[in-house]
Amino acid sequence: MERIRVYLENLKQGLQIDVLREVGRQYPVFCFLLVFMLSSTILLNRYLHILMVFWSFLAGVITFYCSLGTESLLPNILFTMKPKNKQQEQQELFPLGHSCAVCGKVKCKRHRPTLLLENYQPWLDLKVYSKVDASMSELLELVLENFVYPWYRDITDDEACVDELRITFRFFASVLVRRAQKVDVPSLISGKMMKAAMKHVEIIAKAKQKVKNTEGLQQAALDEYGPDLHVALRSRRDELLYLRKVTEMLFSYLMPPKATDCRSLALLMREVMVGSVFLPTLDFMADPDTVNHMVLIFVDDSPPELAMDPPSALVPFLQKYADPRTKKTSVLKLELKEIREQQDLLFRFMNFLKQEGAVQVLQFCLTVEEFNDKILCPELSDSELQRLHGEVQHLYETYCLEESIDKISFDPFIIEEIRNIAQGPYEGVVKLQTMHCLFEAYEHVLSLLESVFTPMFCHSDEIEEATVVVEDNTPVEACSTPGVLRNLSAWSITIPYVDELNRERVPVFCIEVERNDRKEVGQETENWSIFRRYMEFYVLENKLTEFHGSFADAQLPSKRIIGPKNYEFLSSKREEFEAYLQRLMQHPELSNSQLLADFLSPHSMESQFMDKMLPDVNLGKIFRSVPGKIIKEKGQNLEPFIQSFFNSCESPKAKPSRPEMTMLSPTAEKNKKLFTDLYKNNANLSEGLEKKHNRNCFMEVISVEGMYDYMMFMGRVVFHMPDWLHHILSGGRILFKNTLEAYMDNYIQHKLDVILQEHHVVSLVTMLRDAVFCETSEELTTGDKQRRAKKAFEEMMNYLPDFVEKCIGQEAKYEGIRLLFDGFQQPLLNKQMTYILMDIAVEELFPELGKNTPVALTSSDQW
Repeated sequence: MERIRVYLENLKQGLQIDVLREVGRQYPVFCFLLVFMLSSTILLNRYLHILMVFWSFLAGVITFYCSLGTESLLPNILFTMKPKNKQQEQQELFPLGHSCAVCGKVKCKRHRPTLLLENYQPWLDLKVYSKVDASMSELLELVLENFVYPWYRDITDDEACVDELRITFRFFASVLVRRAQKVDVPSLISGKMMKAAMKHVEIIAKAKQKVKNTEGLQQAALDEYGPDLHVALRSRRDELLYLRKVTEMLFSYLMPPKATDCRSLALLMREVMVGSVFLPTLDFMADPDTVNHMVLIFVDDSPPELAMDPPSALVPFLQKYADPRTKKTSVLKLELKEIREQQDLLFRFMNFLKQEGAVQVLQFCLTVEEFNDKILCPELSDSELQRLHGEVQHLYETYCLEESIDKISFDPFIIEEIRNIAQGPYEGVVKLQTMHCLFEAYEHVLSLLESVFTPMFCHSDEIEEATVVVEDNTPVEACSTPGVLRNLSAWSITIPYVDELNRERVPVFCIEVERNDRKEVGQETENWSIFRRYMEFYVLENKLTEFHGSFADAQLPSKRIIGPKNYEFLSSKREEFEAYLQRLMQHPELSNSQLLADFLSPHSMESQFMDKMLPDVNLGKIFRSVPGKIIKEKGQNLEPFIQSFFNSCESPKAKPSRPEMTMLSPTAEKNKKLFTDLYKNNANLSEGLEKKHNRNCFMEVISVEGMYDYMMFMGRVVFHMPDWLHHILSGGRILFKNTLEAYMDNYIQHKLDVILQEHHVVSLVTMLRDAVFCETSEELTTGDKQRRAKKAFEEMMNYLPDFVEKCIGQEAKYEGIRLLFDGFQQPLLNKQMTYILMDIAVEELFPELGKNTPVALTSSDQW
């Protein structure tokens, strides 16, 4: 018996019974067919010639299966559903591609990169439905009304700054729309985003196995993420810093050229967008109640809502929104006509065009104007015709020839007509009296000067040296001869008496000025008198302090004196105020101060030192050209000025009637304002916490790619489908993977087309507006949220077809849906997913970031 037992054991090992048993368990259908065929061959051996047909078929199937690998897939059999080539379908990002705004050449090496139209006007030829444009305008205007105007109106009534912010918002939104048009959204969703979602689901599934109830699911999942937890989830402070960092990285792509050179504008935009828009929006999107609402929308199988009205007219994107509200004259809003009327401005403008390599644009404009004055003469002699014909030839050779260094890009028909005149007989030059070619060329160049170069000039440092500008941006008569610096230390200042003006008998100081610093240029001594009120002196002191700091030896007496500021009071202070001005005049750093000269000038605007009796810092000019603003006062003692500006941007303490902007500096005290009842302090991880890497076995071993693989993954990990179904799906993968994914891409594109219909876009913008700004709307009660959650779970259960339930079982279906639903109810896990998807979207919209700096930072030390 012992020998028989040993013999059987050896036979078992030789035949590898365990291996055969495992093969039978893994491939039951195949093994059944094989055993059936063997039995039939033995029992029905007389019909062997018939059975050979089945054996041949089985051998062919086995050979076919063994010759296929995991990547061997049949092509898409739905020939009508082909993936769209986004790069070919989408036209060039801008109408002129990467052509220069002046000469029209691609990759122009002569003119500055800032002249590329795509860098300066991304809204060119970008049109949307008027209702969508109105909704977007309303949303952006609410950003200003809630987060800019509450503190801005306390500083100044000048709307120039807000107008510049509107233009910046338009630029910001236009770039986003342009870039979004080039993204293949269906491929992005079914590719990177779905893969990230599968990773998230796997983490939740593994965390679910470690806890007994849903209360500990969120913390278990955060622990399971380990070092893969998004850096923004570590704490609310880290979340704010992360959003700031990403926003700053995108500024160079989303803001107009040179705008990021102004730190003040960049900081203002960053704080408004991050603290008051991005952070609340992300909190809203990760709210479990919001996720439940989106689930209900997704599983809703009712037909999409049809538009009740016909499509509205197409309008230029946010053009009406960006139109300036202020009609007040401003150096930031100079017109070309104003520049040409002032010789000093025109000279500076030409210098600016030389720096940009585009002075020929202005030269062409001036040449054509002079030529038109001559050609319109009713009677032209033969010599005058020859001279005018020579000028036309010069125009053609200088500005129209392709090889000319001063070429300007005109329409071909304009160049053709000018060439015909230039190369024809000189008598034909009179045809230009009635032809439109020269007029249209002039209009093109004039438009280029007005829409491109004039705004750039107004935002450049040249403008600060071109004209004397007071704080309300109103040009005034200069107090010095052009080219000769004033020397205030050579001026003699006295306050001989106090007078009373107007019917109101307002007491004022009479200041007598004797100017002696222009004898070198042959001018006599000048004398004049001006009147200044008591409070105007303090406005001057505040403005000088902003730029130069305080002067220990030149200070006005304290204005916190109880009692009326009448004639007798001013008379008692006359000598002190006189001494204050005389000491200021002796400070070397103030010898050429424009502010002090304006205070003593009889030509300065009356409102300059009286408006609100406060230092009215013109934010419009500061935001657009801080360096140029500093030039005005020669840059002495910048720290007090910069600190004063930043202090003016600090939001006031919370009031019931005023929304509060999120704090500008994340201090320990202000961090408490970031905490919310829903998110607390996010994961509340300390910066020095050591983390261990948790190995993600599934994602490291199995390559999951495409919607078919994601379906198998969900079935295996979430619904625990049986092995036989998994084997069938694995076999069907070869046949149907490409077909299913083509169908899903087409389905996603169809859903996007429906969502992007005019009435749906308006509805989405309205929902975002209400979520961020409508604080007065009634918030759902806890009971309402629980009922919505219950309805979401029920709809998720009903969403899967009945045959799926029959395949995987009712219990497996319930447990799988419950796992997904419980994951949706965890706010921090929703936020983790939101940030991962946001990073993917940012990297897709801005591929340049991947070449330089990664978007998703992994350590707060990198901030």
